[in-house]
Parts: sequence; structure tokens; C-alpha cells
Amino acid sequence: MTASAMTPIRLLAEDEEDLKVVSACLQDAILPVGDMCFQPDEKRFVMVVNRFRWEAADRARPGPAADDDDLAPYERVHCGLRVEGVTGAKLRGFDLKDRGRIMELLSMETVEGGIALHFAGGGCVRLDGLSWRMVVEDLGEPWPTGCKPCHPDEPA
Repeated sequence: MTASAMTPIRLLAEDEEDLKVVSACLQDAILPVGDMCFQPDEKRFVMVVNRFRWEAADRARPGPAADDDDLAPYERVHCGLRVEGVTGAKLRGFDLKDRGRIMELLSMETVEGGIALHFAGGGCVRLDGLSWRMVVEDLGEPWPTGCKPCHPDEPA
């Protein structure tokens, strides 16, 4: 494995095309509801997710091979997302008081006047802001997982 495969992601999104790239990188990220927060005084929305490392999904893990590597051939990593320039946040399909509920991020898209984050089960966070800026950055080291997300429209 090359050193570049181990490089943590650090991405900046400021428009629809950038957001498509970030959305693909964060597809199937999971997080408890309590790990997202709108900070109205700072005009900021933040969340920390467990990101599935799609970029490493078809590569062998680095380092010495262990007897159980085939049981956990994939990786996840903590990843921070920060959106600046957010003037409002609206939720649909879940309650912020249900802090331990696990959410799965499916996609992000630009919408008129902001960004929409779509979650499995119909949940959505709508972030209002005409001139938003998103920074996404891996935090810490990846860890092994045996579960690769799958989608109903993909072959098993």
C-alpha cells in the first residue's frame, strides 16, 4: 500500500460541484444525533461522524497481517465536518433530544438557499446560508471493521 492511501482526507467545499465530492466521501457515515450541533452565534454547523473509508475499501490494510484480517478488511475513521455561514438549521424526521439515536448519512446536496443533508429513514438537516463554506477532515487513526455498507440498488 502506498503512503497516499493512508493520507487522511481534508476537503473544502464552497459550491455544488465541491459538495458532490464531499458527499461521496461521507456516504454511509454514521453518527449519534448528539454529535451534531448548530451554533447560531457563530453561524456554524458541526458534526463528527464515523466515516467509512471508501477510498481504502478495495485495498489491503497496511502493516503486518494478522490471523483475523479477513474478518475486518475495511476501515472507518472519525471525521469532522464544519459548515460556516449557516444562518439557520431545520430538522426533519428525527429529534435532537434523542441524542443516542444513530443516523446514517446518505447524501448531501445544494438546495435553494443552502445545503441539505439526507439520512437513512427519511431524516434531513437543512442548513440555510447563501455563502456557506464546508471543511471536512479526518480525525485520528482509522480502525478496522468487518462491515461494508451496501445499497439496495447494488448487487450483493
